[in-house]
Parts: sequence; C-alpha cells; structure tokens
Amino acid sequence: MENIFTDEYFMKKALQEAETAFDKDEIPVGAIIVIDNKVIARSHNLTELLNDVTAHAEMQSITAAANYLGGKYLKDCTLYVTLEPCQMCAGALYWSQISKIVFGAHDVQRGFSTLGTKLHPKTQVKQGVLAQESADLMKRFFAKKRN
Repeated sequence: MENIFTDEYFMKKALQEAETAFDKDEIPVGAIIVIDNKVIARSHNLTELLNDVTAHAEMQSITAAANYLGGKYLKDCTLYVTLEPCQMCAGALYWSQISKIVFGAHDVQRGFSTLGTKLHPKTQVKQGVLAQESADLMKRFFAKKRN
C-alpha cells in the first residue's frame, strides 16, 4: 500500500493554515508539526490579531507541540511551514531541537539561510516543497494589500 503521508501531503495542511491567515488579513504563513505521521500542532501567523511580532506560525506551532508532548524538546518531530523560517523562528527551532524542517517558499530577504542563522546540528532541512503554491499565496496577499 502506498504511503499517503508524504511531505506534500503535510505541506498541503500547512497551506490550509496559510489560507486561514490570508482570510484573517494576516501574512499568509501556515505551519504544522507532525510526529509519527500525526499532526500534533497547527497554526498560522497571528501577529496582527495578537498585536505581537513574535506570533509567527512557527512560534505558535512550537508552543502547541511542546504542550501536546509535555516537554520542550521536539525530537522526532517535523515542522512543515509554507515560508522559510526567519531568524527568530530558526532560533526557537534550534532550542526546540526539532528533528526536521520542511519549508515551501524561500524568504530571500528575511529567511534564516540568507541571514546565516544556524539550526540545531541534528536538524534536517528540506526546502521547496509546494514552493510555487506558497509563493503564489504570498504574492496574492501583497497584491491585495497594494490595491
């Protein structure tokens, strides 16, 4: 039997969260955290609603996953996020010791790789999963803002 739990499968769930952010007039970034093919956290940007610059999708997911697991380390977990994490989120992901990060679109201005932010040495990174869909949603959001 074919495994339906692919990176694309979970990234589609993160994109659903990004669409929710879009609908709330938040920058459309969505994130989920998975362990053993089970979604244990889902979130999207809430910076406008909470009036909090730290309320990025990744930060919300880290907190929810840690609460679910009952501990601060996210070993054996995978974060799926529609946009490359910023250095703040990458720093939090470093401390969480998350095992894997899968992201969609690159953030060429504020992404952790552009800014040289380090992740935990054991964290694996996969990039570009549904990147076009993630980038298109961002473009649509900012085009709407300009009009």
